[in-house]
Amino acid sequence: MSKPDLAGRKEWIALGVLALPLLLVSMDVSVLYFAVPFISADLGVSATEQLWIFDIYGFVLAGLLITMGSLGDRIGRRRLLIFGAVGFGLASVAAAYAQNPEQLIAARAILGIGGATLMPSTLALIRNMFHDPKQRSKAIAFWSAVMMGGITLGPVLGGFLLEHFWWGSVFLINTPAMILLLVLAPILLPEFKTPAGGRFDLLGSVLSLAAVLPVIWGIKEIAANGASPLPVVAIVAGLVFGVLFVQRQRTAAYPMVDLSMFRNRAFSGSLAANTIGTLALVGNAVFLTQYLQLVHGLSPLKAALWSLAPSVLVGGAAPLATALANKMDRAYVIGGAFVLAASGYAVLTQVHVDSSLAVPLAGAGLLAAGLVMVMTLVTEAVVGSVAPERAGSASAVMETCSEFGGALGIAILGSIGTAAYRSDLPSSLPAGVAAPVREGLPAATAAAAHLPAQLADTALTTARHAFTHSMNVVAVVGTLLLLATAITATLTLRNTTHATPTQTPEPAVEEADLAPSL
Repeated sequence: MSKPDLAGRKEWIALGVLALPLLLVSMDVSVLYFAVPFISADLGVSATEQLWIFDIYGFVLAGLLITMGSLGDRIGRRRLLIFGAVGFGLASVAAAYAQNPEQLIAARAILGIGGATLMPSTLALIRNMFHDPKQRSKAIAFWSAVMMGGITLGPVLGGFLLEHFWWGSVFLINTPAMILLLVLAPILLPEFKTPAGGRFDLLGSVLSLAAVLPVIWGIKEIAANGASPLPVVAIVAGLVFGVLFVQRQRTAAYPMVDLSMFRNRAFSGSLAANTIGTLALVGNAVFLTQYLQLVHGLSPLKAALWSLAPSVLVGGAAPLATALANKMDRAYVIGGAFVLAASGYAVLTQVHVDSSLAVPLAGAGLLAAGLVMVMTLVTEAVVGSVAPERAGSASAVMETCSEFGGALGIAILGSIGTAAYRSDLPSSLPAGVAAPVREGLPAATAAAAHLPAQLADTALTTARHAFTHSMNVVAVVGTLLLLATAITATLTLRNTTHATPTQTPEPAVEEADLAPSL
């Protein structure tokens, strides 16, 4: 078998170009954390509208990932990336100058559409540019580092901008980067279309949207407000549409997702590992943020700056994972990385109200470092286990699993934390304190500001101790989950290294083949 072509200087520079949309899309998830109070004061945002401003971006992005991955395979990944960059840049300007909550929600929805085009396109183009497995591993390690960097930097950058500019600046920072992408992409990025991709499956696209959106909304709603009939019905309805989507993919002449990919252990096992890794990472982030702000009393900006401390460990995790995987079966590296992440959760079991910041930050650093190693290797496995013409849809499926993992992390670990929190509360609390304390640490903190000093101290002390207890319980569960996943992932992915699928000759794609198929 001939040796794959090695990427040259142009491809590595192009990788830097791909980092622009990836960094902005990942930052856009968290950049609003500090801006919401300013937006609420300026636009008169209600509590419900505030939730939609936060959530609509993620909902739309998650719902359209599979559609956009399939569309990029058909019309060209670079073309879709450019279309997405235009939409993302214009929507950013619209969000920055929104005059009312409805306009801002609509702009955030369009940002979600743009994000759905950008995410799978970047990863699929990496598969097209880097055919050599070792070079591709390094490129994906860089991709993973940029992704984590964007999520981490979002709150810090948002806080900095809001100290010097108005709230619209957190959106306007997207526009210059997107303009630069529009200039450089046609010069440095290759175009790729799926050979004989066939008609676009419009019905499959609708079914994928109907499957993903209700499930993610239902999970998040249960996590936020507890179980109730409407979110449960939404989840069931989404699962029904999911079954219909799978059936459609089995029978469609030109399916959006080739279900045969799931028969590959490297592909399906890596998807499962990625989902659990995201669940563990997002689930801990929810608790760590509250611990830093509400237990240690740090301001949001100081908490965000302190949360950068673990990046010392995380920064070298992706390259280390790649280097180790080049010397041994990647299954053992993935298993070891899950054990490293589990050790982070084990450290978090020792967090108390009066703990030094070094304890939670060390635990978070070990957890993040291990999971970044996992995500780097499973991403490479997902992309490398399929032929280039399937890279777009494969990337979209992986990103969709990440969205599900994040939602499950908030729902499952959040629910366990809530139960542990309430179980640790004393049976009797003074009048005026019991209700807010039972609701949780944020409610207790808000109520304490309006209580007499003695009652306020009782509320805060009780809630903080119960919260750290809940954090410890969640950490125990996380430790056991990651250790079990380490064993399962190692056994599932062992000996899955194989020859990388080669690129099929690329015939011309007829315009008629791009017409929607029903």
